[in-house]
Amino acid sequence: MTSSDSSSSSGSVSPNTATSPNAASPRQRKRSVRTNNSSISNASKRLSSSSKKVTIPLEHGCEDNWTWSRRHRSKEIVLSGQNDRTVHFHPNWSKGTAGVQGKRPLNNGRFYWELHVSQRIFGTSIMFGIGTRKARLHANSFRNMLGENEHGWGLSHKGVLWHKGVALMYTERFKENQATIVGILFDGIEGTLTYYKDGKCLGVAFRGLDKIKEPLYPIVCSTAAKTEMTLKSTRSDIGHLQDRCRAEVMKHIKSKTDLTKLKLPSIITNYLSEAFNDAVPLRQVDNYDMLFEF
Repeated sequence: MTSSDSSSSSGSVSPNTATSPNAASPRQRKRSVRTNNSSISNASKRLSSSSKKVTIPLEHGCEDNWTWSRRHRSKEIVLSGQNDRTVHFHPNWSKGTAGVQGKRPLNNGRFYWELHVSQRIFGTSIMFGIGTRKARLHANSFRNMLGENEHGWGLSHKGVLWHKGVALMYTERFKENQATIVGILFDGIEGTLTYYKDGKCLGVAFRGLDKIKEPLYPIVCSTAAKTEMTLKSTRSDIGHLQDRCRAEVMKHIKSKTDLTKLKLPSIITNYLSEAFNDAVPLRQVDNYDMLFEF
């Protein structure tokens, strides 16, 4: 248990302003302003151009207007905003871990949602992920609650994945006291859960979710006082028939060697091989001192 969950210090940096002993003429100042405006305009165009190349999950999917459940939430959570989409954790002070469950059942479909997280990122654990109805939504202690058992799959703001009480290093820690956007892509066809941070894909975090028979729901939780998250960009896609067929076929193919032995046309082999996981296994956090820190 840490006192940092109840309060956090935040600093601000003020830009230094320098003055030149040789004052510029009005004409020079106008020319400088035009040059600076031109540079800003060109930079904006470059950013706009580069942003178009970013792959947006389920970009052509349907708007899926779900929200958080008033029934399935901690007593330390307040919902507000349009359609109750903003979550306020520990509005006064924190003395434990609070969670809330989304109303959207996820199984057998593709769903993407974004969480706009306020700058109050600090403390023991702020988590994003999914879970069953059996996942705990309140604890009277500071802990990594989502993924503490087999009923949850979560990512902590410290860059660690949790499931069945096992912690795996996944990505860099989030910067404290800096707002961020966390995207989550659930693929019930392939059975995967993938995270995005500020538009960047962090890679597949969990697999085998297509084998879970119990209904799965979005879940967020936090130990930090006065944390806020707003649900945005909720989209869904039932998935193409060929993707569903691939998921079914791959249940019977264990390796790329088995796939090669089938001697299928190359276009089919290449498409099926995309389902194999070539990622480097994540490192487990097994040192007790490190585990206590996470």
